[in-house]
Amino acid sequence: MRAVISAGSNMEDSRAHLQSVADEFAAELLDASSIYATAPWGGVEQPDFLNQSFLIETDSDDPYSLLARCQRLEQQANRVRDVRWGPRTLDVDIIDFEGYRSDDPELTLPHPRAHLREFVLVPWLEIDPHAKLLDRPVSEILAELEPQGVRKL
Repeated sequence: MRAVISAGSNMEDSRAHLQSVADEFAAELLDASSIYATAPWGGVEQPDFLNQSFLIETDSDDPYSLLARCQRLEQQANRVRDVRWGPRTLDVDIIDFEGYRSDDPELTLPHPRAHLREFVLVPWLEIDPHAKLLDRPVSEILAELEPQGVRKL
């Protein structure tokens, strides 16, 4: 199954945290986007994030096992969830799992706010120019968004 994972960090060594995601999925990695600097989302005063997307091919058809791996990476980076949309060492989200749809509060797929976030769509489109989100081309969704200050590094 193909999956798109988005990772972000704005604490400690953000590049190293993003590299830990690439390392975890190295055997399954089809492509990794460039790293992008992004203004924080959600109105909490904090440094800019570094964001990167990963396109992987996994043998598992279980998105919950992928979620467990993502959460393990966050735990290894000592992720703290004190403030919603606050600063974090590492945030790893499954954006899409080959069109799988779920309204489960533990794992909503596709990611419920992906269509609003330039920092998710721009790197995703870089690694998968024909990507679709809820049956719409990601390029169309991105074209409808107001610029959000995503900068390729």
